[in-house]
Amino acid sequence: MKLENLKPAAGATKNTKRVGRGQGSGKGGTATRGTKGAKARSGYEHKIGFEGGQMPLQRRLPKFGFKNPTRVEYQAVSLSAIQAIADAAKVKEVDVALMKSAGFAAKTDLVKVLANGEITAAITVIADAFSKTAVEKIEAAGGKAVVNK
Repeated sequence: MKLENLKPAAGATKNTKRVGRGQGSGKGGTATRGTKGAKARSGYEHKIGFEGGQMPLQRRLPKFGFKNPTRVEYQAVSLSAIQAIADAAKVKEVDVALMKSAGFAAKTDLVKVLANGEITAAITVIADAFSKTAVEKIEAAGGKAVVNK
């Protein structure tokens, strides 16, 4: 076997269709593009959402809603999750970094503590935001709720 003798396996390659090379080729005339219209012309490129001149879907549907550009999104963490973190790490202070390392929030998330579940230990919780009932439950258990700045 030599390098110059190598070739693809039988049936692995196909010849490209040569269109627009005269009537004798069987692919002359319209060159397999059909007759007339923008798609038959050279250089045809439709815009995204173009429906052949028909009113496009995104223009037929009404506009609605509003996206507030200054909205602050928080990742919710429950009190039961904070209790689990404190039990696993055996700490008396749970902060945002500990919640993120435990997988309850992503690296760039702001964290809000919600009152889902119960908290039994006296834990200092440091987060970006708290619900009123979460603060009440933390303080009832003997802990403190500190807003991260």
